[in-house]
Amino acid sequence: MTYSASAFLKKSVCFAAALIFLLSGIVPSAGAEEKFAIYPPLPSGYSSIKVFDREGRFVGRIMPAEKYWVSIDRIPRFLQNALVAVEDARFYEHGGIDIRGIARALMRDVVKGKMAEGGSTITQQLVKNRYLSGAKTLDRKIKEAELAIEYERKYTKKQILEMYFNEIDFGNGARGIAQAARLYFDKNPEELTDGECALLAGVPKAPSRYNPLGKPAKVTARRDVVLQRMVELKMITRRQQKKLRAHPPTVMQPGKDPYCLAHIRGILVDKYGPQVIEQGGLDVITAMDLNIQKLAERTLSEGVKRISPGLQGALLCLDANTGDVLAAVGGVDFDKNSYDRAFTARRQPGSAIKPLIYAAALEKGITPGSIWNDAPVAYNRGNNEVWKPQNYEKERFGDLTLRRALAYSNNVVAVKLLDTIGVPYFIDFAKPLGLSLNPRSGLSLALGTDEVTLKELVSAYTPFANGGRRIEPRLITRIYDRNRHTWTENPPSAAPVLSPADAFVTTQMLKDVMVYGTAKSLRKFSREFPSAGKTGTTEDYRDAWFVGYTPQLVTGVWVGYDKPQPGGRSFTGGAVSAPIWGRFMRSVLAGRQAVDFPKPDTVVSCTIDPATGFLAAPDCPVKQNEFFIAGTQPTEYCPKHGGVAFKPMSAVPPQPVQNPQ
Repeated sequence: MTYSASAFLKKSVCFAAALIFLLSGIVPSAGAEEKFAIYPPLPSGYSSIKVFDREGRFVGRIMPAEKYWVSIDRIPRFLQNALVAVEDARFYEHGGIDIRGIARALMRDVVKGKMAEGGSTITQQLVKNRYLSGAKTLDRKIKEAELAIEYERKYTKKQILEMYFNEIDFGNGARGIAQAARLYFDKNPEELTDGECALLAGVPKAPSRYNPLGKPAKVTARRDVVLQRMVELKMITRRQQKKLRAHPPTVMQPGKDPYCLAHIRGILVDKYGPQVIEQGGLDVITAMDLNIQKLAERTLSEGVKRISPGLQGALLCLDANTGDVLAAVGGVDFDKNSYDRAFTARRQPGSAIKPLIYAAALEKGITPGSIWNDAPVAYNRGNNEVWKPQNYEKERFGDLTLRRALAYSNNVVAVKLLDTIGVPYFIDFAKPLGLSLNPRSGLSLALGTDEVTLKELVSAYTPFANGGRRIEPRLITRIYDRNRHTWTENPPSAAPVLSPADAFVTTQMLKDVMVYGTAKSLRKFSREFPSAGKTGTTEDYRDAWFVGYTPQLVTGVWVGYDKPQPGGRSFTGGAVSAPIWGRFMRSVLAGRQAVDFPKPDTVVSCTIDPATGFLAAPDCPVKQNEFFIAGTQPTEYCPKHGGVAFKPMSAVPPQPVQNPQ
């Protein structure tokens, strides 16, 4: 607020007169007997939960959420002196307001012709933070002075300083010295060094600017102001000042993966109870590879922002054989939105669910070479409601093999296939894969209408990559209790859910998705690294998925809006998510030897006519090699091209299929 010089001078005189009146009633403090701590006392011996990656590299810390009170005797004397020196050098002499300081501030205000901050004592700052707004008015300053004098009558200097240290803002959400000492140095206040104290003493003047995680030049300059003021007040010597300036303290850096840290917090609470966070003292070793994690964060962020700045995304990468979570990114900006889209968010998977239906069909004896027609079909949903599934862009392919139907993500064939094997059978089939599907969704399950998390879907693909075993995603591999000096191991958890033959044949079909199907942009990648995968696009183009894998890794990518909304006709899994997946996987696999999926003995290959699904006769114009679960391969030659003249082949007896459950 700006005033004319004369008007402002009058108000300044009034302010000074009011202060004189207030000061006239000051009596010595007797000290308060009632309790003034507003938080529980800080336990001694605390250390945070530290998180490391699989190579022992520091990932971050899990901090307690509770606030604690620290008694003045646990706050280093050096820190008390440093704060008094830089904030209120006459703290132990005045009665709540410092007339000298106020006089100097008033002179500056008169010169500037406006009300500015300045001259406030530690006691004034305390009462302002407790009771008043930050408005720069004379009325507020008078009220502040009145409350400060009242506090000085009521409390001792030690009590006021104790309250100040426990309530002042130290930046980055650290309110009070207990949180500040933990956040910046992973210590209790009594453990702070002189160098750390000097750094913290400079923070209250401007917490966002001078906190230890701020710009180093500004933080260091403020620290030097604190030390210089201590020298002037003869609290330290020049020699001590020089030594402290020469040896700056090490500040704990923020976590490198906030989404994973938040998820680990949840795992620990589920396992040990909420008190584990407050107790601390754990070293958590994760399955994460910090280099892969950083790559995942960068690739996802760049890929999503390239499409639209308002989009969100998630990426999850698992070791195909152990379930180790090598990288998990729950969004593109944790600071703006901490919602975890990798582990928590549930969205419709669209066509990314289809490989599971095809795998279920293979177990029923249906083969990749079987011929299906995508002619329109109508289903009665009851209440005179008819549902007619349609293909993307309403395309029609006519007759095509099951292999090609999956590669093209044919919706009509997927619905017909689910109708053939039965919804109840598929729901039972999906349970050991980690998916709990709603029977009431009916045949629409073929189009991925039941919501899943990215974690659930990626985990459901692991049997395809490793020969039939579903691996439970594992983020924590072991935990060390620093207080008890004990280790707790968390071994991989795997269970056979598919026959090796089913897993292999499904994978061979999914390879075509990346060659000529809906993710054909990954054709070059698939030639360099044997891989398979499936796109997913939901109705109205709201969600874009791609889940793909090699024999070593299974990675899933989801892109969409948090509040579901159409992304446009080009917002598909193949156009949006598959390129992000490709860039990430190419970087991860760079320098690794390319390996293919091993073919089990229970799989046979035959040359068929893809137009008929029969064994290829010599006159068949098109011939194709196809894989079959032993016992399901065709035994007759193509009758359309002269195959009737050939004697049927005998089929290998089908191998018994282990019940997935």
